[in-house]
Amino acid sequence: MTIRTVTGPLVSGTTYRRGVHLLLGGILLLPYLLVGAAFVELSTAPQMPPALTLLVLAVALPIAGVPPFLRGTRALEIVAARALLGVPLPDPPATAERGRHARETRLRAALWFAVHLVIGGLVAALLLIPMVMAVIFIGQRLGVGGQALSGLRLGPLDEHDSGWLAVLGVVLIVGVVYAVAGLGALAAVMAPVLLGPSPAERIAALEAHAVRLAERNRLARELHDSVGHALTVTTVQAAAAREVLDDDPAFVRRALGAIEEAGRAAAEELDLLLGMLRDGEASDRSSGHDLNGLGRLVADSRGAGVEVRAEIAGRVDEVPAPVSREGYRIVQESLTNVLRHAGPVPVDLRVALDGEVLVIDVASPLTRPVRPGDGRGITGMRERVGLLGGTMTAGPDDGRWRVHVRLPAVRPS
Repeated sequence: MTIRTVTGPLVSGTTYRRGVHLLLGGILLLPYLLVGAAFVELSTAPQMPPALTLLVLAVALPIAGVPPFLRGTRALEIVAARALLGVPLPDPPATAERGRHARETRLRAALWFAVHLVIGGLVAALLLIPMVMAVIFIGQRLGVGGQALSGLRLGPLDEHDSGWLAVLGVVLIVGVVYAVAGLGALAAVMAPVLLGPSPAERIAALEAHAVRLAERNRLARELHDSVGHALTVTTVQAAAAREVLDDDPAFVRRALGAIEEAGRAAAEELDLLLGMLRDGEASDRSSGHDLNGLGRLVADSRGAGVEVRAEIAGRVDEVPAPVSREGYRIVQESLTNVLRHAGPVPVDLRVALDGEVLVIDVASPLTRPVRPGDGRGITGMRERVGLLGGTMTAGPDDGRWRVHVRLPAVRPS
């Protein structure tokens, strides 16, 4: 044990911040002591009727007992403990708990309130008695307040006696500081137990965190699919236009038109997604970003040089809106992956409503070996399918890359 470890509590700001927190408990205890003393004086007065004493007691007890159980008291105690004790306590939820966990939380908060008052009263007593005596002893040695010790009946004091009293005063001051440091450390240990979240609050916090993560992942998928598709189309069209810039001006004009259209669509997507981020909640997608917009999506891919042989079977326009939107994104990402990894190759696309199941099948030639981690597109598609409770397979199949998806398309009754 080093000297720094021993003397640390004497110079640490944490000791004094915690001392302030504990002293607040002593201040809160003062009204209870005054009311208690007044009640004792009234009850022992000979002219005080017993019935009136019981009435005063019946009124005083609820007034004294209600504050520890208030939600606002717990919230204030959490803020104070976090700021002064240095305990990382989360804010209580905005909505009140119900049932057994709510009662347990209120009882724990009330117990903390009582502990805070008791320890605070002890700290106040240490400051009012030993600390004051220590200051007087040291002042006597320094010649300040020479009459302060007359009431203690210590007898005549010579220089030797006042020196020992001064040493005793220093010891008292150091002891009080160590006592405050120990009580503050004890309070810091107890605060998470008595003021910490209940099991229901922990579950609610985890659920809220999961919702935020899910929303963030959903927005990431939207950005990846929409903007990634636009950038891929733009890159392919720009590369093709550069190759025939001097030989085929008509193709170049078509490519530039496709680039302009892809950029405009990407700008609309970004504006929509940024609006969702600002509002903090999902908003309706703009028209065309569901299975009804497959025609435009196929036309864009063909404009980029991909020969898409599309087959639409069944009334896909009757597919529920969430399934229709996710299905569109899956087709979009599949076509984007073909452009990105295989180039302008023939693609067979089939979208069919088979009873209450939406079937999506995309197949293209496998032009190069498959490498793990080529992109996030497949992962994003699996997440979309998983959220809807569907199934998906993606991988090489007899010399072709095939994505096969089945999504439940049951309309709500």
